[in-house]
Amino acid sequence: MLAKRADNDIWIAPSLLSADFAHLADQIQLIEQAGAALLHLDVMDGHFSPNLTIGPPLVKSIRSVTKMPFDAHLMITDPLKFAPHFAKAGADCITFHAETVPDGKSAARQIASLGVSVGVTINPDTPAETIFDVLELVDLVLVMSVYPGFSGQKFIPDTLKKVEALRQRMRSDQWLQIDGGISTTTVGRAAAAGANCFVAGSAVFGADDPTKAVQEIKSAARSSAI
Repeated sequence: MLAKRADNDIWIAPSLLSADFAHLADQIQLIEQAGAALLHLDVMDGHFSPNLTIGPPLVKSIRSVTKMPFDAHLMITDPLKFAPHFAKAGADCITFHAETVPDGKSAARQIASLGVSVGVTINPDTPAETIFDVLELVDLVLVMSVYPGFSGQKFIPDTLKKVEALRQRMRSDQWLQIDGGISTTTVGRAAAAGANCFVAGSAVFGADDPTKAVQEIKSAARSSAI
């Protein structure tokens, strides 16, 4: 389970998708020591999102490497089918896409019944209003600031309008996460809009010094946070 947000917390959530898969244990421990609060797991099925990434076996294999909570972002067509497998493998939060389920509230309740925290997310072209009725049932809301598929994409500024709209309707103890193109040059705008949890992939693992990158992104976010 994720800790509830308190005292104006800012979380940095490096995305495993951008890590060096030949040295995962070392990379995970490095960003944990740097102060990352959450490990973001991009799960793609080649159908809802145009890429294939990780499954429950990999999540299980890295669970013993770190104490960081795992945030499994299910960018897949049938999240409710696979959510139990990720929960069993060690995910602490399971985030589903609103675009993939007929009833967001029912999906949130089903995932919560697995004993994990629940997140709901929307793509850049999905209106924020789509998930207003689900907000009361989730611990985390994720706004995609790029389209699911591949790391290293350019940040879409218009998505910040949705961050602002959602922040006005969310409780102070909920996490408002943003994912896509987050770096020291974009994180300030996202924090000013109301985001408090920042997924960063290539900006962390692609940096010459991932430890410094985590710290600089967090500092930039904190200086602009509302």
